[in-house]
Amino acid sequence: MCRDILQAASEAAERHQAEYAYYPTQWVEPYLGRRRQNGFALYEVLGIGRDDRQRREQQMLRNYSFFDAPVGLLVTLDRCLNTGSYMDVGMFIENILVAARAQGLHTCAQAAFATFHAIVREHLPLNEDDILVCGIALGHEDTQAPENRLLTERQPVEAFASFHGFSETPERVC
Repeated sequence: MCRDILQAASEAAERHQAEYAYYPTQWVEPYLGRRRQNGFALYEVLGIGRDDRQRREQQMLRNYSFFDAPVGLLVTLDRCLNTGSYMDVGMFIENILVAARAQGLHTCAQAAFATFHAIVREHLPLNEDDILVCGIALGHEDTQAPENRLLTERQPVEAFASFHGFSETPERVC
């Protein structure tokens, strides 16, 4: 399966489309800037120049071998479900990621697989009612890989969340 996806991604990726929109149709700030900043930082630690399309493409294609992890998981969702269920499956995925860390394993959730759902269906018995949401690479971190030393910038919680109804001395609520 991975070999077939790699071939399709190398030769005619534009012919394949995910069954759901992962990214916005139009990027706006602050998301566009954050996405670019993370991408530039990744390619910098990998030593890939901004104009080196071939090496950037090679790096992107590593998704489809689960970044060489020994285990690749694929997560699906019944297409009759709606927006709330994407939240549920996101929490399910997060629980897999957290449980893996608790067992000393590392993960990488990969929406890139969703684009190649038709190829996955050629290899796995997915029901037509299933939407391929993502893949998850599961294994042990390669501490020598430069990308695993990249720490992306995080926004402070106060920049995107507010908390109301809390005080220094909380009142008892029954």
